[in-house]
Amino acid sequence: MRSDASVQGTVPHTAAVRSSGARLFFKRLFKQKSLICMSVPFVIWIFVFKYVPLWGWMIAFQHYRPNMGMFDQEWVGWSQFRFLFEDDSFLRVIRNTFAMAVIKLVLGFVTAITLAVLLNELRIAMFKRTVQTISYLPHFISWVVAANIISTSLSIDGGIVNQVLMWLHLIDKPIMWLGVGHYFWGILGISEVWKDVGWNTIVYLAAMTMIDPSQYEAAEIDGAGRFQRILRVTLPGLRPVIVILLIMNLGSILETGFEPQYLMGNGMNADFSENLEIFVLKYGISMGNFSLATAAGIFKTVISFILLFSANHIAKRVGDERLF
Repeated sequence: MRSDASVQGTVPHTAAVRSSGARLFFKRLFKQKSLICMSVPFVIWIFVFKYVPLWGWMIAFQHYRPNMGMFDQEWVGWSQFRFLFEDDSFLRVIRNTFAMAVIKLVLGFVTAITLAVLLNELRIAMFKRTVQTISYLPHFISWVVAANIISTSLSIDGGIVNQVLMWLHLIDKPIMWLGVGHYFWGILGISEVWKDVGWNTIVYLAAMTMIDPSQYEAAEIDGAGRFQRILRVTLPGLRPVIVILLIMNLGSILETGFEPQYLMGNGMNADFSENLEIFVLKYGISMGNFSLATAAGIFKTVISFILLFSANHIAKRVGDERLF
């Protein structure tokens, strides 16, 4: 057993360590006072517009009527959530949302990383800048305009996609692409890539500039070709950024968007184009069932939290970069 003197000596030592750690913390805090002051407005904005409205979650447990006070509503407990999971439409919407999210996630990562690596390997500066500019431009097009371009391209009446496929003898007659539900997920995935792939490469191109050039020189001296340098130097250097972005995207995987599905969706592909946001609008807000809309929103938030913390925990267990 430890002596009393030893125990008594440990307490002041622990207190001293904590005091030293606190002084070091406040010293670093003071050195970064400018950054802290700059971040205060954003913290206030997040608190006011993201956390304060959470009191409205009570609506999900009420039979909410707008003409009555919040605390004068009829409380119905978990009935809205039970209705959601017993409704075939909601289960179909969840299927669509997850399918579109996975397609968007996989295609977004693969195409953005591939384009960033290819751009990084270009040695002609003018050509590189031209390709970057062309790939960035669709991101700044409104989805209203983009959806119209896509619909026109896929039209059976002179649409360029049908014209090219018929010219190549891949199809015999024009296909009503947006009229077949099974095609919608693929069309949406390709549309998302076309619109955002250039913008998504910016982070990866910035991360590549942080890779030590001496690693490329050492790999070249060892006889590594361009493809081997990409595999052994570039991609491992991008790994921390890829993991962080993957965690963040998993946390918002149910945020599959509203505009493209709403603008390109129709009665013929509704079974595949309706996602959670459209469900909230169509069966919640438009029908005045605000309690159902709030319950669906809570479900999305809970699933997002679970995925975010799970992905972060897995990254921590395997020793990769993580958010927290």
